[in-house]
Amino acid sequence: MSDLLHFTKRGQGAPLMLIMGLGADGSVWEEHVKAYEQHFTCYLIDNRGIGQSPITEGPYTTAMMADDVAALMDSEGIAQAHVAGLSMGGAIAQELALRHPAKVDRLVLISTWAKCDNYMKRVFGHFKDMRAKVGLDEFMQLLLLWIWTPAWMEEHDDDMAQACRDAAANETPQPQVGFDGQCDACINHDAVDRLGQIAAPTLITVGTLDIFTPLACSEFLHAHIPGSELQLFTKSGHVHHWEELEAFNSATTHFLLGNE
Repeated sequence: MSDLLHFTKRGQGAPLMLIMGLGADGSVWEEHVKAYEQHFTCYLIDNRGIGQSPITEGPYTTAMMADDVAALMDSEGIAQAHVAGLSMGGAIAQELALRHPAKVDRLVLISTWAKCDNYMKRVFGHFKDMRAKVGLDEFMQLLLLWIWTPAWMEEHDDDMAQACRDAAANETPQPQVGFDGQCDACINHDAVDRLGQIAAPTLITVGTLDIFTPLACSEFLHAHIPGSELQLFTKSGHVHHWEELEAFNSATTHFLLGNE
């Protein structure tokens, strides 16, 4: 297997690197790419530790994973790209903007954080332990309770049940070593003292009902990244990009196109 990250490429226009969160591969961007591909060449990336990308022993770091994206860009001859990162992917995107500033044009940080507090460290630690001990369907149920709002789950109960069945039926799940490595990267990410160095125009989006990465995490990023914009999605939580899909796609596309 190549040391480079696996990706699929869609659309045409300026390059847009899409960096997914913990335990999810690049295909999860599909509903967003339907909007983005009209304007951008989208790179749907499998992070280290999942999908068809290298599955290496941990611990991983967000710096290491940012360097993975930089290497992918170099291999594709991409000098500069827009970058959007969700949750763990947002932490990786921060590191990409800090370690490789010339490579980042516009930056979108979605449901993410600058540094885990003790609450978040316990959540990620619990995820590691539980995924190793219970069935994948049971773990999916736990994860869904953290990332979706009660109102969404009430209206989409059948979809939630199907997601758990799909997890149980998955013949090629993420290896535990990859999941653990990604959790370690989340727990140890710390950009607090360097956020002021991010020079790329930055949009921060957050669901105000997020209990996983609470609103205060995004407010901190906004306060410390010069010139950044903060957009609140008031009807949703951690996965506001799904719960308010059309509004999210519209807002992020508008920003990435440079429409002030």
